Amino acid sequence: MNTEFWLAKWRHNEIGFHTPCPHRALMQYFSILGLAPGGRVFVPLCGKTLDIHWLMEKGYKVVGVELSHLAVEQLFSELGIEPVVFSLSPEIMVFEGPCIKIFVADIFLLTHSLLGPVDAVYDRAALVALPEDVRIQYTQHIIEISRSSQQFLICVEYDQSRLSGPPYAVMAYDVERYYGQVYNIASIDRQIVTGGIKGKVPGFEHIWILRRLNATHACDQKS
Repeated sequence: MNTEFWLAKWRHNEIGFHTPCPHRALMQYFSILGLAPGGRVFVPLCGKTLDIHWLMEKGYKVVGVELSHLAVEQLFSELGIEPVVFSLSPEIMVFEGPCIKIFVADIFLLTHSLLGPVDAVYDRAALVALPEDVRIQYTQHIIEISRSSQQFLICVEYDQSRLSGPPYAVMAYDVERYYGQVYNIASIDRQIVTGGIKGKVPGFEHIWILRRLNATHACDQKS
């Protein structure tokens, strides 16, 4: 993963990927996961997303990981939380407050023992931020450290030959290739991206629910 690329984005405030409101699909469909109040949601490559505000307002606990120290400082400032900050190692710092814990680190340094148990993974901007040669490593890592917890996954689909990422195109067959051996995969919603990807090429946003193949309940389908 090109860590310097993302750190430079935050240093220069080139964060067009940061949206000014929680994601519409999160608000519309997250309840499908059936998490009880107090459920712990893992948000990889979280930045300072307002999705975290929404999750906490709904009574969930949030644990995240983010490369940029600056992004995490801004997240806590905007949440109005004074964090407890400490280092686990030279490469891993922790910002912690009531119902929230964010690791400042390369996600590949995060282990299950550090992360702790989670009830769901919310992946809005992580998988699509990674080039193809990193995505298999990333998806296997997420499966391992989350112990195959269910996922709420948001992807974008477009003709990758017409535009360089990020966000990178992650097609339905990619989701199946990355996750199909571990999860039941349910398509929840697929909508045209208004104005296109980066305002340049037509594309779709695709919402997925992933549940372990051995889960006792079937995947919910959009009603």
